Amino acid sequence: MLEEFKKFALRGNVVDLAVGVVIGAAFGAIVTSLVQDVIMPAVGAITGGLDFSNYYLPLSSTVQTGLAYAEAKKQGAVIGYGQFITVALNFLIVAFVLFMVIRAMNQLQRREEVTKEDPADVKLLTEIRDLLAARR
Repeated sequence: MLEEFKKFALRGNVVDLAVGVVIGAAFGAIVTSLVQDVIMPAVGAITGGLDFSNYYLPLSSTVQTGLAYAEAKKQGAVIGYGQFITVALNFLIVAFVLFMVIRAMNQLQRREEVTKEDPADVKLLTEIRDLLAARR
C-alpha cells in the first residue's frame, strides 16, 4: 500500500498540480497586495479619498455609524460591500493576468509548431525516397 501511495504521489500530474497550487497561492497574495496597496488607494485618490474597504451597511442597531469596517463587525452584523468590491477586483485582475499568460503560452506553442515543420527540401527528399521505395 505504501508503494502504491508513493507511485500516486510522485506521478507527474499530482506533482504539477501541487506546484500549480503553491504558485497560485503566492500569485494570489501578490494580486491581493497589488489591489489593496496600489490600485484601491489610487481609486480612492481619484474619487476624493474614498476607502472602499470601509464601506458597509449595518444590519443591527447596535452598530455605530462612521466606524471602520473591522470595528463595525465587532459591534454587530454588517454587509461589507466595499470589501466585496475589493475582492471582486482581485478576481478580475487574476483572471485577466491568467488570460494573458495562457494567451502568451498558446502563441509560443503555435510558433514552436511552425518551426517544427521540416524545411521544403527535406520534404522533397522524403517524397523522392518514398517514390523510389515504392518502385522497388
